[in-house]
Amino acid sequence: MEEPPAPASGAISLHNFHVRLWEQLIYFHVMRLTDSLFLWVGATPNLRNLAVAMCSRYDSIPVSTSLLGDTSDTTSNCLAQRLARKTKKQVFVSYNLQNTDSNFTLLIENRIKEEMEAFPEKF
Repeated sequence: MEEPPAPASGAISLHNFHVRLWEQLIYFHVMRLTDSLFLWVGATPNLRNLAVAMCSRYDSIPVSTSLLGDTSDTTSNCLAQRLARKTKKQVFVSYNLQNTDSNFTLLIENRIKEEMEAFPEKF
């Protein structure tokens, strides 16, 4: 049986995983692009908001902005900033969960970090 061809350096990599938190099943969809990353987090298939963050040589905190959705909900922005700092990539995040409790979002972020450690080539 032939080995599948190695992905080209510019290829898009897709990675899906899920977790049950506080009696809710949460899905994660990751698209690794050439120099950026797209992360979707949600329980149902919708795209309510989208934020982007990237590192800047002028500031230690990555710059971020909301591209879609309610600008008063900063969950996507904050998560995008932390992931941009960790990956040194431009990061798009769509956080589509009603629960924005800080303890809950910390659990979400920890699950993402676990997956990044287990599958670094997907991020």
